[in-house]
Amino acid sequence: MSEASKPLSGKTALVTGASRGIGKAVALELARAGAHVIALARTTGGLEELDDAVQQAGGTATLVPADLKDGPAIDRLGASLFERYKHLDVLVANAAILGVLSPLGHVDTKVWDDVVNVNLTAQWRLIRSLDPLLRQAEAGRAVFLTSGSAQKAAPYWGPYAVSKAGLEMLARTYAAETEKTNVRVNLFNPGPTRTRMRATAMPGEDPMTLDPPHKVATHILPLCLPSCDVTGKLYDYRHKRWLEFRAPE
Repeated sequence: MSEASKPLSGKTALVTGASRGIGKAVALELARAGAHVIALARTTGGLEELDDAVQQAGGTATLVPADLKDGPAIDRLGASLFERYKHLDVLVANAAILGVLSPLGHVDTKVWDDVVNVNLTAQWRLIRSLDPLLRQAEAGRAVFLTSGSAQKAAPYWGPYAVSKAGLEMLARTYAAETEKTNVRVNLFNPGPTRTRMRATAMPGEDPMTLDPPHKVATHILPLCLPSCDVTGKLYDYRHKRWLEFRAPE
């Protein structure tokens, strides 16, 4: 990609869960598109590997080792980014945990709390911390990664499915609140992807039958660009289409 064709040149983009999987692939796509990537994840080694890949791609990154269960750290993040950058152009909220696949009555309270904290509460804290920065950008873009489990009541997926269903309403509410601003907020459902989480959930599945993260990431990038004028919708990667949410009549 030539310098002239980098649509995010001079922009800043924050990606959570950036040390592996889809998060790492998205961070690389954003870097290749010219953005300075702020990469947040728990795993320092994974972040350092990402930094090497970003540099090899001719990009730059700031590494933020942090756990999304640390609410005060998320609260401080917005102030730190404002002090350094004054605004934020792109947020890709990718980080999530699976928890356990278990009957609801057998789920340990700590597992439930951890899943809801990371997959839902932390996403609200990210909005609360970063919304002022996104509004300061010329074209703030926020993308939240969801799952088909949010719309399907499958047995044993309770904690994860409930947290993703809550995330979808959270993102849609944020989109409605920012509809008349320069911020665009959307959801992205990657579907089955060749990731560690998918392998944990489906150990008998052949991973080579699934699309790799880097292929999925190329479809997330357009939602991060200033040219994206859609808000409050969900892009279904598996079916390559936008889905609209309709209120009941």
